Amino acid sequence: MEFITVTQLLFSTLFVYLVCLNANTLQTYIVHLHPNGMTSSLFTSKLHWHLSFLEQTVASQEDPSLRLLYSYHTAMEGFAAQLSEAEVKSLKKLPDVIAIRPDRRLQIHTTYSYKFLGLNPTRGGAWYKSGFGRGTIIGVLDTGVWPESPSFVDHGMPPVPKKWRGICQEGQSFSSSNCNRKLIGARFFTEGHRVASKSSAPNIVQEYLSPRDSRGHGTHTSSTAGGTSVPMASVFGNGAGVARGMAPGAHIAMYKVCWNNGCYSSDIMAAMDAAIRDGVDILSLSLGGFPLPIYEDSIAIGSFRAMEHGISVICAAGNNGPIESSVSNEAPWISTIGASTLDRRFPAIVRMGNGQTLYGESMYPGNHFMTTGRDLELVYVTGGDRGSEFCFQGSLPRDKVRGKLVICDRGANGRAEKGQAVKEAGGAAMILANTAINLEEDSVDVHVLPATSVGFDESVRLKAYINSTMKPMAWIEFEGTEIGKSRGPAVAQFSSRGPSFSNPSILKPDVIAPGVNIIAAWPQNLGPTGLPEDSRRVNFTVMSGTSMACPHVSGIAALIHSVHPKWTPAAIKSALMTTADITDHSGKPIMDGDIPAGVFAIGAGHVNPGKAIDPGLIYNIRPDEYITHLCTLGYTTTEIFSITHRNVSCHEVLLMNRGFSLNYPSISVTFKHGMRIKMIQRRLTNVGSPNSIYSLEVTAPQGVKVRVKPHRLIFKHINQSLSYKVWFISRKSAGTETMRFAEGDLTWVHHNNSFYRVRSPISVTWKGKEY
Repeated sequence: MEFITVTQLLFSTLFVYLVCLNANTLQTYIVHLHPNGMTSSLFTSKLHWHLSFLEQTVASQEDPSLRLLYSYHTAMEGFAAQLSEAEVKSLKKLPDVIAIRPDRRLQIHTTYSYKFLGLNPTRGGAWYKSGFGRGTIIGVLDTGVWPESPSFVDHGMPPVPKKWRGICQEGQSFSSSNCNRKLIGARFFTEGHRVASKSSAPNIVQEYLSPRDSRGHGTHTSSTAGGTSVPMASVFGNGAGVARGMAPGAHIAMYKVCWNNGCYSSDIMAAMDAAIRDGVDILSLSLGGFPLPIYEDSIAIGSFRAMEHGISVICAAGNNGPIESSVSNEAPWISTIGASTLDRRFPAIVRMGNGQTLYGESMYPGNHFMTTGRDLELVYVTGGDRGSEFCFQGSLPRDKVRGKLVICDRGANGRAEKGQAVKEAGGAAMILANTAINLEEDSVDVHVLPATSVGFDESVRLKAYINSTMKPMAWIEFEGTEIGKSRGPAVAQFSSRGPSFSNPSILKPDVIAPGVNIIAAWPQNLGPTGLPEDSRRVNFTVMSGTSMACPHVSGIAALIHSVHPKWTPAAIKSALMTTADITDHSGKPIMDGDIPAGVFAIGAGHVNPGKAIDPGLIYNIRPDEYITHLCTLGYTTTEIFSITHRNVSCHEVLLMNRGFSLNYPSISVTFKHGMRIKMIQRRLTNVGSPNSIYSLEVTAPQGVKVRVKPHRLIFKHINQSLSYKVWFISRKSAGTETMRFAEGDLTWVHHNNSFYRVRSPISVTWKGKEY
């Protein structure tokens, strides 16, 4: 009995010690304040006001200013600081504190793609009409920029716009002379990363404490959005052509927020705060995390403020596909971009010893690779607990792989890393085999040794061959670049899918854009794989991800802004969505694997810049309408205030807006248990030509009857707005099924000009009792 008492005492003492230790451990928090706080008038500046909260909270023997990381004024009112749990509790009790959120770590999610999208420099096209994006400023939040890249040369660029208030921040290996008329601004934000990384292991790749890019991602995305024309661009001869961004006449401003261990929301908020003040027109964010409620999402909160300032915010949807409801950056004022494929391929064929061939792809700079005129022996190392099948570094026995063609399963580590592991173990070549997770996805790499990537079906055949013979043999043939021999676009397997987790009344993603095997600018401090061991140097390399899709749309948004500088972000988004394609270049439905793509994969469709620049009609949204929408979601007054800085009574707002539906370009309808009829309303504004008549075409979702009034819209003037109502009548009840989906579309077609087809996708969801 005495032993138990002593043990309990020891445990209780240890528990108290751990609780105290945890309470005093400092973490970064973002403190959201009331923008017109009662106590703010007592101080000479916002900075002093922000510091006053720390002075009331932090122990007197410590300098509170040392805890402050950022003071925010534009993207939100508040500050980021290092605080203990006890200090957070004290802060929450102070007047004017709206919310306190822990810092979140997010992750970063071409020579041909502009041609694939129909952009060309001839008269009458989107480039010609927009002056190639002339006068528009694209702000990019990413890993920084390599300013010496030929994609950022300012030859032929117009002067820096007079409205620009940004800077070219100097730092390690970066001076003000690195900016020019193309790259007009650069800043870096490191406080959130710095305090989070104190205990991190040192990183192999050198980080520049400046806007200079040491990762490559930011150089790649910014050149995709607005890189200038670079002739004879290629990756070791692959994908050769003229490299151009989507808006080669636009200006670029880089905001470096992503470092070796991620992108912290405190740094992102500081960058958005600066970008709004600097005067950007477009904000491009190829980063994100998992879905969050909007009132907890720093990107959503900062983007609302940007939208109020007339800035279009374009974000990557994420790379967590094909998982349902994995789409991130889902606020309705953000344009959320999924990824698609091109019709460009880089064949690298595997010829097996049994006479059969496997289709693979690679950008390894080889040509009909063979080893001394004979096949290589195939080897697939499995068994044990070293992860040899994934080709982890140090997992491959040299005696088993030396001089052989090694099979490595995809997953767990980077694709190019696997090749490096094979090379270090003495392997002669590699076949990267897709698993059931990756299926037929074909992201390519500039491997460090002869290598190709094969789809899941091919990998099954490959492994069956290995098991069928004592000494399997094969070799790889590299066949360069092929254009137009495959269908495209199609949905990228990795592209995150809807429906929206936190806001299913809005269909996400909004559109898809090229994001697979995109060639764009690359830093000179990195090899084309980005691996520290890769000593090769290139000006361009290939990358895949919604990170690559996002800047395509950012550049296209810049083109639209150049033609229509007074349009709101909602108008620009509407133009992108209502003109998007739902068929590929062969005129057949865009595919998602082996099936036609659904709305949760492609949203409104594949972006079409030639049509988006002249959409005919737009769905505009005023900031106040977003607030009403948030009320319909059941958000509290405090939650809405933290997003919008507007103090509203949702009870009164909803009484004044009975039957409200956000004027979004897509339509999402939910039938809850027992509900049979749903009505929505939309408002269209004529931006085409006066005296225009539009007629209706409807494809009703299966199981739903659709009625629309009126059937015709007659616009007499430019900028005239007309409304219509849609009734959705369910032909079935939810019954015993927990959830079902159906989809269709609604299109307004111009009587005399078939170019104007203003299409809205329709998503219908039935929910059972338990939802």
